[in-house]
Amino acid sequence: MKIAFFGSSLVSAYWNGAATYYRGIISALHQRGHKVTFYEPDAFERQQNRDIPDPDYATVRVYEPTEKAARKMLEEASDADLLVKASGVGVLDEFLEKEVLAHRKESQLAAFWDVDAPATLHKVKTTENDPFRALIPQYDYIFTYGGGEPVIQQYKALGAKECVPIYNALDPETHHPVAPKEKFSCDAAFLGNRLPDREHRVEEFFLKAAASLPDHTFILGGSGWGDKPMSENVDYIGHVGTNDHNAFNCTPKAVLNICRDSMATNGFSPATRVFEAAGAGACIITDYWEGIPTFLEPDKEILVARNGEEVAKILRELTPERARTIGQAALKRVLSEHTYAHRAKEFEQVLEQNKKVEA
Repeated sequence: MKIAFFGSSLVSAYWNGAATYYRGIISALHQRGHKVTFYEPDAFERQQNRDIPDPDYATVRVYEPTEKAARKMLEEASDADLLVKASGVGVLDEFLEKEVLAHRKESQLAAFWDVDAPATLHKVKTTENDPFRALIPQYDYIFTYGGGEPVIQQYKALGAKECVPIYNALDPETHHPVAPKEKFSCDAAFLGNRLPDREHRVEEFFLKAAASLPDHTFILGGSGWGDKPMSENVDYIGHVGTNDHNAFNCTPKAVLNICRDSMATNGFSPATRVFEAAGAGACIITDYWEGIPTFLEPDKEILVARNGEEVAKILRELTPERARTIGQAALKRVLSEHTYAHRAKEFEQVLEQNKKVEA
């Protein structure tokens, strides 16, 4: 199958947390014989901050962030079997959501791939005359990278023909245990860009916990936190390139996963960092959200906290030996059930069930 994928960026994770998800899904699809062309705009200095060259598992087409250039890319995609518009491209989103459908030929399928379904659904429901609302029933598929049954039912209520979560997962060739790096040595670390719908949760689960444990060391990675007040035992290191993610995850005694507001409220939305960290054998402490046992078993494969005080309590009691045991259990689980190879098969099964894939 030829797939034309319009997304934020495949080659740059700069201000683009979805990059590793795209890479995992698309590389797994490539391994199963599908041919993907990824169309991404030259925006937000992502091309100037690439962390990988053009990969061998996809053709990358970079275009100027104008309607004229985007329309040319849509015309170029006319030979694809499946047209995909991902959420959160960052520029021309409304234009692309409409024009993907307008350019679709009778022989082509169209899918909207939502990498933040709770936020998209909130916007559709609360914005008067939201233009995407009328487009939902016109897409053959709505794929999401999380959300579970709550998201499925909400999309179906809005007229979606088919809504299927294709969850985040692990690419074991990219994320795996490596030798620790001294610069990431600490008791607990968190990696995430500063975003309005995440900031207060980072304050609660990370900065508050750090302030209450002056004898512990913490590392904060990600863009945008430079002027954020934090205790002296927090080392802010800024953007961490994907080449360092494995070491960042497996060097600290524990790493934190902190969801954005919408994903924590909705549940069933494990972030990419959960699987990346588990793939590196990290001991993960996550904020609570509904559906955690679907992916990892609490207290055995992942530790769960409902507030900063519980994070601090976990860290006070966590021994290096227990941290290693939890990390190894998580690694075993994700390798057996949660790789992108598993997700690619799920994607194919959806299409096959609807008789959209050639035998």
